[in-house]
Amino acid sequence: MSRIMRLVNGENGDSHKVQIIKECPECGSTNIIRDYKRGELVCADCGLVVTEKIIDERPEWRAFTKEEKWKKRRIGPPITSTIHDKGLSTVIDWRGRDAHGKKLKFKKRMEIIRWRKWQMRTRIYSSLDRNLAQAMGELDRIGAQLGLPRNVREEAATIYRKSVEKGLVRGRSIEAVMAASIYAACRIKKIPRTIDEIARFTRSKRKDIARCYRLLLRKVDVKVPLVNAEEYIPRIASDLGLSGKVQGRAVEILRAAKVAQLTAGKDPSGLAAASLYIATLLENERRTQKEIANAAKVTEVTIRNRYKDLVRKLNIKLPS
Repeated sequence: MSRIMRLVNGENGDSHKVQIIKECPECGSTNIIRDYKRGELVCADCGLVVTEKIIDERPEWRAFTKEEKWKKRRIGPPITSTIHDKGLSTVIDWRGRDAHGKKLKFKKRMEIIRWRKWQMRTRIYSSLDRNLAQAMGELDRIGAQLGLPRNVREEAATIYRKSVEKGLVRGRSIEAVMAASIYAACRIKKIPRTIDEIARFTRSKRKDIARCYRLLLRKVDVKVPLVNAEEYIPRIASDLGLSGKVQGRAVEILRAAKVAQLTAGKDPSGLAAASLYIATLLENERRTQKEIANAAKVTEVTIRNRYKDLVRKLNIKLPS
């Protein structure tokens, strides 16, 4: 079977060889069809599936004219707000290898290290670049520790850039403003994270983050929806290993409380924890108030207060 070896770069930058099959190993035909929909190489003459799980190397965009094709062509990853220069600058590789994957000589490596040093200095030249570079590094660190998805990080980076344009970061902690941006992004994308959880991974105090968050709401054009206590149910229940039946009952309790106007001005995580506690009693999957409080990051007193209000005002009959 005729094969050609080609050197390509993987997602992590490592080079590896890929086999390009030119003829069928069964009948020797060169009429090979690349079926990108199924990810297969198929012989058109005998029907043999030559290779599975092939990589689609075509662009993800479509163009219908030559001019449109030229405009959409690009090299490298798409633009992202989570990098201080939006990923538009060139980066000198740090591994010390040439285009063929061979190690460079020591003298050449030292020379490239000097190139990289000056290249980094030119990338982060102005005070704005330094500010954004530090803030985006903080965003990556907090996002990784909280397990935030890419869309939340992009939203947080966009909010922070708007705050920089408004001059809100001057005289304030970069960490506090970025933490407030992350909290706003979580609210917008409906990811259940509290200010206390975010504050645990920063050197800023909760009070400072809350103050910066209120400032963002006033000065930056950010529309943050109200927090829904139901969004906290799956995360707390997952930490406690509760069944879907308990989660469904807790959601029913919260919706009934909302209709009865019992949720206004109450901490959503505390309401979610109290409704889950009631649901565990009703569905006989008992958990202590301490266990639920630890999972919800609230105090046992908060759970007891919300629990008493919900049981009394919704007339919930608990098993003895």
